[in-house]
Amino acid sequence: MQLGVMAALFTGMTLDQALDYCAEVGLDAIELPVGGYPGKPFFDPSKVNASKKLQDEIKGKLKERQLEVSGLAVHGNSVSPVKAAAKKDHAEFVTACELAKKLGTDTIITFSGCPGGSARDTMPNWVTCAWPPEYGEALKYQWNDVLIPYWTEQSKLCSKHGVKVAWEAHPGFTVYNPDTLIRLSAACCGKKGKANLGANLDPSHFFWQGIDPVEAARVLGEAGLLFYCHAKDTAIDPHETRINGTLDTRSYGELNKRSWVFRTCGYGHGDEFWKPFVSMLRRYGYDGVLSIEHEDSYMSINEGFEKAVEYLSGVILTEPVGKAWWF
Repeated sequence: MQLGVMAALFTGMTLDQALDYCAEVGLDAIELPVGGYPGKPFFDPSKVNASKKLQDEIKGKLKERQLEVSGLAVHGNSVSPVKAAAKKDHAEFVTACELAKKLGTDTIITFSGCPGGSARDTMPNWVTCAWPPEYGEALKYQWNDVLIPYWTEQSKLCSKHGVKVAWEAHPGFTVYNPDTLIRLSAACCGKKGKANLGANLDPSHFFWQGIDPVEAARVLGEAGLLFYCHAKDTAIDPHETRINGTLDTRSYGELNKRSWVFRTCGYGHGDEFWKPFVSMLRRYGYDGVLSIEHEDSYMSINEGFEKAVEYLSGVILTEPVGKAWWF
C-alpha cells in the first residue's frame, strides 16, 4: 500500500509547493483536484488535456519528487436538476476521463450525484425512507429515469478512455452506502467482474451512518468494486447522538453541538479500527493508495494533515504479501 493525499486542502499553494510538501512528509502519491466541488486549484484541466507539453511538465514535476498521481478528483453532481450546475459538472467529469491516462492514472473519484424527486423538481432530493409512498415514486424516477441511463453512458465513456470511476458513497447523494453503490454499478455495468464503476471507500461517511467500514470493505471487495480509498476519520459524540441522533444539519464549525465531526485519522478511531480496515482491504486485493482527506475542524491544515501521515505510516502494509513459511 501507498500513502497519498486528496490535495484540495492545498488550495492556495502552487502545484510545485504542494508537491514539495508531499515529498517532504514522505508521501507516495497525490490525488489531483480537477473540477466539481474540489475545484481546480493547480491548473486548468482543459488546457492540460489539450497540451502534451503541459502534461509532460506536470509528469516531470511528479517524477522529480518521486510521486505519482493516484487519481483525479472531480466530485460533482452531474445529474442535478439545476441544469447549469449539472452541465458544468458533467463537462468537468468528461475532461477528467480524457486527461487521466495522460497524467498516469486510470481512476476518477466523484459522487454518484443526486437528481430531483421528479422531472419537475428544481433542487436535488435525497430520499432516506421508503414511506410515505411519494418517496418510493421519487426513488423510481431517480434510479430508472436519471441515474441508470446517465451512468450507463458514462461507463461506456470510461471504457473508451481506459479509466474507471470510484464513487464516494456520501449522504446527500443517491449512492451513500454499499448497497446503493453495488446496485447502481450492477445496473450500469452488467456482468460481475466487468465493472468500471466502483467504490472510493471513505470510512468517515460510514461511521456516523452506523455502517462498519471494515464490513463495508468486505462486501465491496466481494463485489470486486474496491477501486480506491480515502483516509478520513469521524468522531461520534454519544451525548448529542442519544438526544438528536446522527442526522445532523448543524454547521461543521459548531463543535460543541454536533452529533459527529470529521477527524484526522487516529483521532476518531485508533488501531482497533485502522489495522483491521487496512487488513480487510488487502484481503480483497486492494494494495493501492490510502489518500488522506483532512477535514478536521479541531486542527489546522498542516497539523491535521501531518498527524494523519504520521499515524497512517505506522498502520499501512507496505511490503508484498509474504509466503506462509511456517508450514
